[in-house]
Amino acid sequence: MRRNSIPLKSVPVGKKVIVSELRSDGSALRRMFDLGLIVGTEIEPLYESPSGDTRAYLIRGAVIALRADLSGKIMVDYKY
Repeated sequence: MRRNSIPLKSVPVGKKVIVSELRSDGSALRRMFDLGLIVGTEIEPLYESPSGDTRAYLIRGAVIALRADLSGKIMVDYKY
């Protein structure tokens, strides 16, 4: 992990980030791969649910909703 990497769930809406690490295994890791999440993928948080548990992200041209438990395992760096 890079020193300045943060969990995806902590990124403010509208800020673009790049995946630096996937901290999962088994079926959760498989789901990440199925969504096109690999190191280097660009992600932009678009919307947050009123409860804050689910957020919508723009990933590879598709809008995908992820719960905080999964997005907390996706480490990202801000895109400069």
